[in-house]
Amino acid sequence: MAGVVALVVCSNVMSNRVLPSWLYVLWNAGVAVVLVVIALRVDRLSLSDVGLGRSQLRLGLRWGGTLAACVAVVYAVGLAVPTTRELFRDKRADGTGWDTLYMAFVSVPFGTVLLEEVAFRGVLPAVFAHRMSRRAAIACSSLLFGLWHLLPAANINRTNAVLNESLSGASGQVIAIAGAVLSTAAVGVFFCWLRYRSNSLLTPILLHISTNSLAYVGAHFVLRP
Repeated sequence: MAGVVALVVCSNVMSNRVLPSWLYVLWNAGVAVVLVVIALRVDRLSLSDVGLGRSQLRLGLRWGGTLAACVAVVYAVGLAVPTTRELFRDKRADGTGWDTLYMAFVSVPFGTVLLEEVAFRGVLPAVFAHRMSRRAAIACSSLLFGLWHLLPAANINRTNAVLNESLSGASGQVIAIAGAVLSTAAVGVFFCWLRYRSNSLLTPILLHISTNSLAYVGAHFVLRP
């Protein structure tokens, strides 16, 4: 268990502070594979234990596809309403159309979502559940998911225009980081619930991809109307 947690922590530091951006996807995808291998070989778990059994993937496709469609509808409405449209304004999407496509459909799915879901909704809850109750396992993995966002959230109030206006300065940055950690921990609990409710890791994977990738696309259109 300690080895899995250590690998996740090391991966976070490497991808956010050490490795060049062009290695982000390859590194995170590779770590996701290594985590699954460790779960199978060291902890003697099965693919079903981490939510990746064949029948589970079919269930997840139905659940996740439905939820992703709901996200698309909500985002479309949000972009159409002037009041909420500004919430999509994010400087990270201020690139070319190709940059946005890469971020939305390569970097996010295979660089961000794959590792986060495999680690925090697949492997860690299953590994923890062998040593504690499922509720405790979900709580621990979700807390780690929140802490995982400490480094990525360092400049969150500078990249989002709305947060930049309301949370400026050093104190604003602290509040923004704390909010990011707490909110992502809460999201982690919800995603874990989805993973076990649908009996498939693919469900939170598809929901996670839709929320992040479609947000990038929406931000691109807000910044470049």
